[in-house]
Amino acid sequence: MRWRLSIRHITGFTYAGTAHASYNEARMTPLSVPQQATLRSAVEISPSVPTWRYTDYWETQVTAFDLQRGHDHLRVTATSLVETGLAPHTSNGSTSDGHAELLAPTPLTAVSPELVGKAAQAVGMLGRADPSDRAVAVADWVRENVAYVPGSTGVRTNAQEAWALRQGVCQDIAHLTVGLLRAMGIPARYVSGYLYPLQEAEVGDTVQGQSHAWVEYFDAGWHGHDPTNGIPADHRHVLVARGRDYADVTPLKGAYHGAPSSHIGVTVEITRLA
Repeated sequence: MRWRLSIRHITGFTYAGTAHASYNEARMTPLSVPQQATLRSAVEISPSVPTWRYTDYWETQVTAFDLQRGHDHLRVTATSLVETGLAPHTSNGSTSDGHAELLAPTPLTAVSPELVGKAAQAVGMLGRADPSDRAVAVADWVRENVAYVPGSTGVRTNAQEAWALRQGVCQDIAHLTVGLLRAMGIPARYVSGYLYPLQEAEVGDTVQGQSHAWVEYFDAGWHGHDPTNGIPADHRHVLVARGRDYADVTPLKGAYHGAPSSHIGVTVEITRLA
């Protein structure tokens, strides 16, 4: 199924006084890959400032900019037009040494040997020879045991902490799934993007969408799976960035000098156009 989606994503900061200088990177531009085509994209900054783009190590489109004058807010608005569902959420590749980084734990995805053993026993790993079968079974097990509770964790919560809480957001569920898959020898990467929340939509429908996280696992190619919702990544998923964990794909990050800041939150509006 093909959809054409218009996306508007707003985020940023306000300052309790004056910020004198800031240096920033935004990862808010959807990728053009076999399963989706980005037909149009723009990233606008307030206060207005020149930007430049580059592709990072993980092949994510990065918009970089800095403000060298006093400002009391930073607002980033990313708009894009994306056609989805062009192909299954898979891509080719090989299990070469190039996947070593996607088999190693990170501070956000590391899990204990006890948890790995518990998961392996629960899903019957010894009886599952097919990597895809094992990967989906692990993702389903995480979903069954970790409740999706908005606001229950923060961006610095790691996989093991989310497991201890038995609750988290999509970021935590993705981190935990990625960590377990890597510990079981299946290359896995963390994916960020957008999710149109309704399974059915009329052309012209605009909804409050959401920034979302899911995973890709390797089995003779990369396959996308959404462990939070228990479904393969499909035409409702818009891929923006991939990496080892959230730290590689943070939508807006940087450094500044000045007064304390407050996050303005995140607003995502998604409209189905076709």
